[in-house]
Amino acid sequence: MKQFVLRIILAISVLCVGTGAIARAQGTLTSAEREKRVQTENDLESVAIIDRKVMMPMRDGVRLATDIYRPKNASGKVPTIWVRTPYNFNFWDVRNGVPADMSTALAAVKRGYAYVVQNERGHFFSEGNYDILGAPRTDGYDALNWLSSQPWSNGKVGTTGCSSTAEYQMGIAAMGNPAYAAMNVQGFGAGVGRVAPYFEQGNWYRGGAVQMLFIPWIYGEQNQVRPMFPPGTSQEDLIRASKSFDLAQQLPPVDWTKSIWHLPVQDILKAVDAPRGIFADPMPVDTGGRMIQRTPNDPAWYKGGLYHDDMPLNLPGLWFMSWYDISVGPNLALYNHVRKTASPEVANQQWAIIAPVTHCAYTRATNDTVVGERSMGDARLDYDEIIYSFFDRFLKGDKSPRLDSLPKVAYYTMGINKWQSSDTWPPTGAQPMTMFLSSAGHANSLTGDGVLVTAPPGTDRPDKFTYDPMNPVLSYGGNVCCDGGTVQAGAFDQRRTEARADILVYTSEPFKEGTELSGPIEPTLYVSSDAKDTDITVKVLDVYPDGRAYNLDESVQRLRYRDGYDRPLAWIEPGKVYKVTLQPLNTSNYFDAGHQLRIEVSSSNFPRFDRNLNTGGNNYDEMKGATAHNVIHHSRLYPSQVTVTLVKHANGS
Repeated sequence: MKQFVLRIILAISVLCVGTGAIARAQGTLTSAEREKRVQTENDLESVAIIDRKVMMPMRDGVRLATDIYRPKNASGKVPTIWVRTPYNFNFWDVRNGVPADMSTALAAVKRGYAYVVQNERGHFFSEGNYDILGAPRTDGYDALNWLSSQPWSNGKVGTTGCSSTAEYQMGIAAMGNPAYAAMNVQGFGAGVGRVAPYFEQGNWYRGGAVQMLFIPWIYGEQNQVRPMFPPGTSQEDLIRASKSFDLAQQLPPVDWTKSIWHLPVQDILKAVDAPRGIFADPMPVDTGGRMIQRTPNDPAWYKGGLYHDDMPLNLPGLWFMSWYDISVGPNLALYNHVRKTASPEVANQQWAIIAPVTHCAYTRATNDTVVGERSMGDARLDYDEIIYSFFDRFLKGDKSPRLDSLPKVAYYTMGINKWQSSDTWPPTGAQPMTMFLSSAGHANSLTGDGVLVTAPPGTDRPDKFTYDPMNPVLSYGGNVCCDGGTVQAGAFDQRRTEARADILVYTSEPFKEGTELSGPIEPTLYVSSDAKDTDITVKVLDVYPDGRAYNLDESVQRLRYRDGYDRPLAWIEPGKVYKVTLQPLNTSNYFDAGHQLRIEVSSSNFPRFDRNLNTGGNNYDEMKGATAHNVIHHSRLYPSQVTVTLVKHANGS
């Protein structure tokens, strides 16, 4: 394994963006900020040829609003960095009456790139109707053709962006457009449809339960009825109008901490008078049905822009992930999938960086990065240098030695708070370690008798708890994003929630020596219930010697899908014991001597995941639930267990 030395530099990346390529201001600027904006725009005008509000045509006649910035004094044709986004990139800050922050475009142009930012169809100045996770991949293919055919283009296009500016990239890459030369995907889980063993359809599901983040997010994004300029409006008039109208929705604020409780789930947006759209309303074009009504294997998921693992992906990739993002598991699985299935040359042109931060917060790391309540230490990296070294190689053909020093997997281990390197994920030499759930039948709450042991108990003394969907376990911290403030992402001391009797708590003996867990965590539980359907939730924690218990990752399994998401629904027979294996959780965490591993088991984690109403009905259209009496069995016959991935160090720890 190559020696991995990453310079730790405080840098605000000009390409690592989470809410769009160039975001408009969200508040009143100070005089210094206004002056800086004006100066940046002046600097950009001095070095760039600027072509704004270009209406790029798609094959069906829809035109997408596009801004183009390219070097004035280029000696020849230039490569393109292309960002496509649903967010507002208007060059003018209408609220403050000054230019928007154009530093991203300025930095790219200074480095010899054309920088192109474009709105997805159905947003702002772009025409058409917006369909989250369902926008046609052909839009991307057509844009690549258009960009690479321009007289100033060297024919090579790269993409970058985080979250919604990343999710489209894999699906388009699978189409094999020869102009597409490299992709930098950051926090990209919403573009991953199905990649074994995950079946999330763009973070819509986890274990068959609905991940509720999209409900508050869609409130501000679905906009099938919106103001538009006439199709014949000239580019000059569109630019002029941009200083007065950015077409941004001005929606009433919603207290999602209250609104998210509304039943039925399909009417949550209706209850807050949200714009109509794909979540629960008929669409003006055939998109395969309302999202909240789809099953995990509904054919509609395969019609749009999501990437699925039966699609080819043969493109150099720079993959950014984070431990407290919503989809680090599917993201890691897709990275491994590409390294396994791409051509040998391209498989070796994949790099992953896994940071100890929340969704798209890579460049917000500091010399004391605190995520939730837990200090992660100095987690900074110079993302600018890494990203441009990547693009320099694949868009310009430069050697970019900085990329040669980057390991295939750079991952941050929490607990020892340092960057580490590996040629693979899980790290080279990692080995599974299995621990078994055990108790005297009273693992309920932190004061219960649940333990993790090295062998299954001989006798089954099952742990029982009552799950009432009207009184669910509330989410506290975790691996979340974009949920309207209903859950704060990150690591929090879970002892306050562990006081509940409907949470089963299993804790190992203290580690006698430092132990690194880096890789998948696979829970397998033996469950019975008196309900027709219910959920099982799992949370993995690091327990400090003083009792603090920090969450690492979490998951859920809806039991109707326990046999698979593309198989008939499997209802529960009362009293029958079922083997339930959850999709892998993931982390990299160092348990120092004296720390303990803990597993929480329950049947709800709300509003991180929607509540199973236990009736066996559709769930999304129901207003009343049934109480479930759930049981976790543990014995040689029913070896409930959790398998973690252990990394041995040279000193034996």
